[in-house]
Amino acid sequence: MANLIINGGKPLTGKIAVNSAKNSAVAILCATAMIEGKTTLSDVPMIEEVHRIIEVLVSIGLKVTWGKGKKLEIVNDGNIKIKEINREVFLKTRAGLLLMGALSSELKIFSLPKSGGCNLGKRTVNPYLIAMKEMGIKVKETISEYQIDASKKRAAFFTMYESGDTATENTIMAAVLTPGVTEINFASSNYMIQDLICFLKASGANIEWSGINRLKVVGVRKLKPAENYPIMPDPIEAMAFISLAITNHAHLHIIGCPIDYLRLEIEKLKVMGQKLKISKSYKSKNKFFDLVDIEVIPSKLKALPDKIHPNPYPGLNIDNLPLFLPILTQAEGQTLVHDWVYENRAIYYIELVRLGADITLMDPHRVIVKGVSTLKPNEMVCPPALRPSINLLICMLAAKGRSVLRNSYPIDRGYENLYERLNELGADIKIFE
Repeated sequence: MANLIINGGKPLTGKIAVNSAKNSAVAILCATAMIEGKTTLSDVPMIEEVHRIIEVLVSIGLKVTWGKGKKLEIVNDGNIKIKEINREVFLKTRAGLLLMGALSSELKIFSLPKSGGCNLGKRTVNPYLIAMKEMGIKVKETISEYQIDASKKRAAFFTMYESGDTATENTIMAAVLTPGVTEINFASSNYMIQDLICFLKASGANIEWSGINRLKVVGVRKLKPAENYPIMPDPIEAMAFISLAITNHAHLHIIGCPIDYLRLEIEKLKVMGQKLKISKSYKSKNKFFDLVDIEVIPSKLKALPDKIHPNPYPGLNIDNLPLFLPILTQAEGQTLVHDWVYENRAIYYIELVRLGADITLMDPHRVIVKGVSTLKPNEMVCPPALRPSINLLICMLAAKGRSVLRNSYPIDRGYENLYERLNELGADIKIFE
């Protein structure tokens, strides 16, 4: 667990490129558990969350090797040793639950430990379990594990109980090797689902969108290993850099932003008075996503005239909502932020009060942010959640003086080599143990 010394208030300027998407990478890595042979991925983010998933995969018998240029080679000989799963590591990442769907065609009866990840209050797995039940997969929940019986798995037509990202990914992976036609209504169409689908189709899966938020999956007998599939850039990292630039009144160029997953966020910022220059679009390395470069120009902001809240795609991204908090501290007026998805995440927002923000907690889901605030340094510990932790770093960089941020692991779960990259922009961040 690293600790950070941040000498804030330094002028930031220059270009920063967006790295590959954490949520895409972990889903695609879990999918390799049902693909025999050697799969190769490129542009894989070297972050703690990816390392944890790799450790889980290795523990059940896959061989994973890093190569040059963030390439990853995953060899699956088809001999899944689920009883040898590394439970200690599994408990550190919620993404491991994606193995529920991925392994449902490889193993008839198996168990998975309860998962970990960000501590954001009670995070229901009901959407997973209800979708699995629709496909004939029985899941019994005990105190410490999920006991899965996929012996009677079947194709089905059903509606997702909730349009959740991970639940949709799990259901897709359960369906791709199931004989017959599975139609999933109210499926999430967020960026990581699109990237997973593109990867699975490159591996021989038969998946198509058959309507608004409706997926049609025709089961195939076997998937083939994809070769050199590039993970898409991360729209959430792009938004973090936008938040960093605005909060620090910095002139930054952010390279490689997946524009289709940032359009509403950008529109909100424009309404607030933020000046942005957006380049013509160009294709991602995997040829499936439109990217742009965004120039963030220091601007005087006014609070939004309405509350701000997240929604499933194409609404404002659930993971991008927290990144508006630092921005709102620099906007004249007050804004109601309604984070209805997670039970406890809004509570972490008031941590910014210790850095000079004017934030009032209304209830476990809502805060009011008043600006403009002069941010000040402090010594703090990262909360056990990724986005609220990166918010602390963003505000400490904007606060003139010396801050200390302890236990940066929640940030390192989702951002690769972040401190060196920010130092190249003019930040002053030092790591100590």
